[in-house]
Amino acid sequence: MRSLLAALLLAGWPLMAAAIEEPAFVVVQTLEEVEIREYAPYLVAEVTLDTTADKAGSAAFPILAGYIFGANKGKQSLDMQAPVTQSRAPVKMAMTAPVTQSASGQGQAVRFVLPRTIDLRNAPEPDDPRVSLRQVASHRLAALRYSGSWSASNDREHLERLQTVLRKAGITWQGAPVIARYDPPFKPWFMRRNEVWLYLP
Repeated sequence: MRSLLAALLLAGWPLMAAAIEEPAFVVVQTLEEVEIREYAPYLVAEVTLDTTADKAGSAAFPILAGYIFGANKGKQSLDMQAPVTQSRAPVKMAMTAPVTQSASGQGQAVRFVLPRTIDLRNAPEPDDPRVSLRQVASHRLAALRYSGSWSASNDREHLERLQTVLRKAGITWQGAPVIARYDPPFKPWFMRRNEVWLYLP
């Protein structure tokens, strides 16, 4: 995700004083600096690209940002009496956090979490067929928070630390690790909130 700067600035990452919305979770256990969290279900907009991990973020971000900033067909009407042919204006949605990335069978999957007011019943339909909407079920994961640059070496160092803590506690994990970015790239590197996640059975 090192080259996300230009894409984020072009997409207009909001400079907001208020906290950006995140998925709801509770911390059920703390192991040294690792949090074991339980997440409630949430909806994501996802793009999977056949590219390398360091290029996926900058390639996917404009696609996903386009969707939430209006490249969509608007929200579905929940009024069962509304005409089926009713036109729908594009909807702009608030930016949320984090932006996540992980390896998938087809390459790299990059995801935006959608606002809590959006679900599969009323989510705007993407204009770009590369964008898919997916409901993430409730789940448990282990998270390690760290600051610093968006680099493969920084992510790998903290993934190894997370794995070490879990092994010491006798906790197993499953699936590919997830890298989560919570801040825009113009935030000083030493103040950024990054996380690495491992899903737990």
